[in-house]
Amino acid sequence: MKAGRNLVSGGVVVAWLLVLVLVLVVLQTDFLQQITRFRVISITQVPNESVHKVSSSGLVSEGTWKSKALDGMPNTTDSVADAPPSPASSYKIATHVIDGIKDLKHENEFLAIGGQLDGLLQNSDVAAPRSKLTCNFSSRHMDICAMEGDIRMHGKSTTVYVVAASNGSYWTENGTVTIRPFPRKHEVSTMAKVREVTIRSSAPVVTTPPRCTVTHNVPAVVFSTGPDSGNFFHGMSDMVIPLYITTREYDGRVQLVVTDYNHKWISRYQDVLAALSIYPVIDFDTDDVVRCFPSVHVGIEYHDTLGIKPALSRNGYTGMDFLGFLRSVYSLKRSWVTPANLSSGQRPRLVMILRQHSRALTNEAEAIAAATEVGFEVVATGTEVVKDISQFAQVVNTCDVIVGVHGAGLTNMVFLPHNGTVVQIIPWGKMKWPCWETFGSPAPNMGLRYVEYEATAEETTLKDVYPRDHAVFVDPLSLHKSFDDMYKYFLNGQNVTLDIDRFTGVIKQIYQSITIT
Repeated sequence: MKAGRNLVSGGVVVAWLLVLVLVLVVLQTDFLQQITRFRVISITQVPNESVHKVSSSGLVSEGTWKSKALDGMPNTTDSVADAPPSPASSYKIATHVIDGIKDLKHENEFLAIGGQLDGLLQNSDVAAPRSKLTCNFSSRHMDICAMEGDIRMHGKSTTVYVVAASNGSYWTENGTVTIRPFPRKHEVSTMAKVREVTIRSSAPVVTTPPRCTVTHNVPAVVFSTGPDSGNFFHGMSDMVIPLYITTREYDGRVQLVVTDYNHKWISRYQDVLAALSIYPVIDFDTDDVVRCFPSVHVGIEYHDTLGIKPALSRNGYTGMDFLGFLRSVYSLKRSWVTPANLSSGQRPRLVMILRQHSRALTNEAEAIAAATEVGFEVVATGTEVVKDISQFAQVVNTCDVIVGVHGAGLTNMVFLPHNGTVVQIIPWGKMKWPCWETFGSPAPNMGLRYVEYEATAEETTLKDVYPRDHAVFVDPLSLHKSFDDMYKYFLNGQNVTLDIDRFTGVIKQIYQSITIT
C-alpha cells in the first residue's frame, strides 16, 4: 500500500515536470505568435468584419475604427474592390490564407491585396508587412521612386505612404521624399508646372498611415501631364515613349494615375493609354479616397530624345518594338517598306509636312512639283491634318518617305513602316547637331533610314533681314550659347527657300533606292 502511494506520488512529480518542460518550450519558440497570426488571418474571412473609415481629408483619425474581432460589434464597411482579382487569383489568395501559418511570404502577398487584413494589422500587435522604397535622382532628365509592399495613396493631398519600410529602403532624415513626376528635370520653367508628389516612409512601429478605402491588385504608375502644350514631339518624347518604357511590361494590368490632369492630352492619346492599361485613368489631384496598391512607380522612365535604349530597358524594348506597338494601337497595315515595282506601274509615296509659320518652305509648290516629277506620289499636309493623330497615322503609314523642315511634324515618322525614309531639312544656323539629335539619332533605332538636307546661307530668309557680317552668318554658334537667342534667330526667325535643283538631286537618290524596274 505504501509502495503504491509512493508510485503515485512519483507519477505526479513526473507529470508536473513534463508540464514545466512544455511551458518552457512554448516560451522559447514563436508558437504563440504563429497562433496569433493565424487567428488574425482567420478573422478576416468573414466579410464586412472591419471598418475602413476615412475623413474628408482622406486621413484616418486614431480611434475612429473598430473591428468585430475586437469588440464583437460589426460596423458598415466602405471598402471598394476597384479591380477585383480573377477567379484564379482569388484561389491563390485563399491558398495563401490557408498556408499563412507555414509561409510568411504568402502572407505578405495576401496583405498586398486584402485591405481588410491590412487594416487589422495596422492597429494590432502583429507587425505590418515590410515594404521597400527605392529612388533614383541621378538622371539629368527625371527623378523616379519605386515602392512595393503596403503602399497607400491619397490623391488630394498628393501623398504616397510606404508603410513599414524595410531597413534597405531609401531613407531621409524626416522620412519624406518629394518628386515632380515629369521627365524634364533640367528645365526649371517646365517643372514649375508639375505638382510635387510627397512620399512618406514609416518605420514598422509607426501606425499613422491612412486606412485603405479602395484596394487594387495591380501596380500603379504616377505621372504628370501638366507641361503639355499640344506639341506632338514633346507629347511623344516626354510622355508617350516614357510611359511605354515604364508600363508595357505589365501587359495592360497597371493603373495609370495622372497628376496635373490635362483633359486634352488624355483625349488626344486615349488610344495609346487604353493599350497600355485596361483601367480608366485616375485623376490624382481630385481623388479623395485612399487607394492601396502592391507596388507604385512615381515618375516615368526617360532614355533619350524620342528614343529607347534597350540596355536601359528592363525588358530590352527597342525603338522598333515601339513602332510595332503604335501600329497595333492605330491598326496600321504596313509593317515594312518594300521596293515599288515600276514595271508594274507602282509609285512610291512621299508625305511632305508643310509648316505655316516659322521654318516654312517659301517655295513649297516647286518642291512638291519636283518630287512628283522625280516619280513620287506626293501627299502634302498642313498642321491642321497632323492634329488628328489616328487619321494622320493612317496616311503616313501608306507612305515610304516623310519630308519636312525640322519641327514637331516630323515626329510622325513613328507611323512609317520599317525601313521608311526620313528626310529632315535643316534650317540655317549650324543647326545640324541639334536637328540630328532630335530626329536623326532615334531614326535608325526605330528601323528607319535618315537623310539630311542642310540649308545654306542662300536658302534662308535671314539674308533678307540681317547683313552678311551679322553673327547669324559669321558666327552662328555664338548664338547657341543662349537657347533664347538660338530660338529667336534660327528656330522662330527664319523660313527656308529650297534650292530646287539640289533638293531634286537628293529626292532622286532616295527614289532610286526604293524602286525596282
